[in-house]
Amino acid sequence: MFLRNLIMSFDKSRSAGFLANHMARLFANRLAVDIKQLGLAPAQFMALLELWERDGLTQADLMERLDVEQATLANTLARMERDGLIERTPHPDDRRARLIWLTPSARRLEAEAKSRAAGINEAALSTLTSAEKEAFLTSASKIVLALRKADS
Repeated sequence: MFLRNLIMSFDKSRSAGFLANHMARLFANRLAVDIKQLGLAPAQFMALLELWERDGLTQADLMERLDVEQATLANTLARMERDGLIERTPHPDDRRARLIWLTPSARRLEAEAKSRAAGINEAALSTLTSAEKEAFLTSASKIVLALRKADS
């Protein structure tokens, strides 16, 4: 009976998971439209964000930073290599690994791609006060850390 009452009282408008997922899809859809003009897809943008921060990562490094599955990232990296955004070179210390490097064309996209993403964030948070924005971002970061801990 308790479980039935719990299920019956579930309200998606008060569910952090439902709202976060819905918000993420809206952000991703808007980002996809805005960066498509640059020849990028959202998954590529996420990988580029990590590589713009630190070039020369391995696929395992990127998987850990992005919290994505190996197959998903492998497909994204293959498209990025095909599109001339990255180059892969052998790892000097691990024959099984390859280092992922940005190409000059990927470096040229950084400012514009980040600007478009910042614009989406600004629009999404425009109805919040400065204090609410800070509280939201702090809370979201804490939630991400808690979920990462729960997975490990």
